[in-house]
Amino acid sequence: MRLGLGVDVWSERRVALPLRRILLAERLGFDSVWTGEIYGADAITPLAFLAAHTRHLRLGSAAAQVPARPPTTTAMQFGTLEALAPGRVVCGLGLSGPRVAEGWYGQPWGIPNQRLRDYVAIVRQVFRREGPVAHNGSELSLPYTGPGSVGAGRPLTSILQMNPDIPIFLATGGPANVRLAAEVADGWLPLGYTPGSAHLYEEDLAEGLRRGDRTMDDLEVQTGATLCLTDDVGAALDAVRPGVAMRVGGYGTASHNFHRDAMVRRGFGEAADRIVELFVAGRREEAAAAVPDDYLDDGALVGSRRRITERFEQWCATVTTGLTVRPSTVDEMELMAELAGCELRPDVEVPPGPIF
Repeated sequence: MRLGLGVDVWSERRVALPLRRILLAERLGFDSVWTGEIYGADAITPLAFLAAHTRHLRLGSAAAQVPARPPTTTAMQFGTLEALAPGRVVCGLGLSGPRVAEGWYGQPWGIPNQRLRDYVAIVRQVFRREGPVAHNGSELSLPYTGPGSVGAGRPLTSILQMNPDIPIFLATGGPANVRLAAEVADGWLPLGYTPGSAHLYEEDLAEGLRRGDRTMDDLEVQTGATLCLTDDVGAALDAVRPGVAMRVGGYGTASHNFHRDAMVRRGFGEAADRIVELFVAGRREEAAAAVPDDYLDDGALVGSRRRITERFEQWCATVTTGLTVRPSTVDEMELMAELAGCELRPDVEVPPGPIF
């Protein structure tokens, strides 16, 4: 199992990267570090900074938002980043949601599954540089010939000779997009995937792999799990309830909320409806209290060393190839490195100072 370190690029409305923690993860043998994107802070610029400060870690976005950039811009940015950190870059892409796509980026939500397919196809063309980039998709096309066009567009070839094999990961959770990830992507960043719910994704993964004439050996699966080394499991679960309630009850719209959909898919439909009802009514504490323990605990690496070890073994029994965690202590980082069988990198120096 490969270990990933998840980091928040922002803290208290400011950009902040825990560099010492990232370097400690690199020294302990972690495989990758992952940044996210939210309206106000992008995922790619921090990876460029980390390219200059690390030597071994893969640098991945989980995820760069599709509506934030035209696909050629995304390819330009990741191609440039790859030139600075050869062999270490992962282009992780996600759709976000209609509220962000249309409200922040000014992009139509459209047909998201087809938009994502078109997007990946264009990015790959740029990476591979086999000729001028041209694509005739139902959602995205190059050259552009739509409203406002003056008809001057011509297919162009990237000036930069990029690594043609920069891996593309897709952050998806719904059936159609899970199938798409298995069909066309190098990796999958699943939403809602846990040891207890893994069986719910088997059919969609199999169908996508069949469409792409592939096997699971062709697909990395980088999942995430809550991590907390503690004697008080209940308190650790309570700490994550408000965030789950906000995502389920407050993200997206009544018809488009992937976090709510993931809860429903895992068999917690009644709880999801109740959380939404309470959250919309402004009763946020009650919404948090309505998040079921079983939902939070499935796949969570929470508790004693023995309990975390048992839970880690459950993850190893799934199709997961990489597990991203967000430790809050050095002990947690060292425990995870031990469980994953990581090899220490003695050439990596961690500057003195606080890790957390």
